[in-house]
Amino acid sequence: MTDIEAPTTEIRELLLSRIRDVPDHPEPGVMFKDITPLLADPAAFTALTDALAELTVRHGATKIVGLEARGFILGAPVAVRAGVGFVPVRKAGKLPGATLRQAYDLEYGSAEIEVHAEDLAPADRVMVIDDVLATGGTAEASLQLIRRAGAEVAGVSVLMELGFLGGRARLEPALDGAPLEALLQV
Repeated sequence: MTDIEAPTTEIRELLLSRIRDVPDHPEPGVMFKDITPLLADPAAFTALTDALAELTVRHGATKIVGLEARGFILGAPVAVRAGVGFVPVRKAGKLPGATLRQAYDLEYGSAEIEVHAEDLAPADRVMVIDDVLATGGTAEASLQLIRRAGAEVAGVSVLMELGFLGGRARLEPALDGAPLEALLQV
């Protein structure tokens, strides 16, 4: 966390208690962190939405970028709660019309994401929201897209950070001083 208050121990415990470990998914040896029980619990989902909305407001964001697909689920209600716009960042080929596209490397291969070119403007301060920071590739690509659109990065906020995968270290240069907030460290 940076200079803002961390969520209370009670909120962190509530959020953690609603995240289910699924062993060997999507492949043997991987422990998948399933957030669907958290989303199904109105108290937990509200606590998460409130915490992310507070970060959005504190960092002066005017728009939220949600990363496909769980970032859509988390980012849209946060945008409503914070009173800011919501912009989806999609996998390449999913958005109609003019888009900005960014390629990035995965552990095995590469991928591309895109955003509607007209949805971000130079006056925008954009908070990126997603469920998990793992290796940081998608988040890093989204920061590049935001800046290519002429907007400013307000920060990145995630429900949980999988620290052992090194995403924070990868993202630090791309953040260029903007905050990275993880409500939970796993």
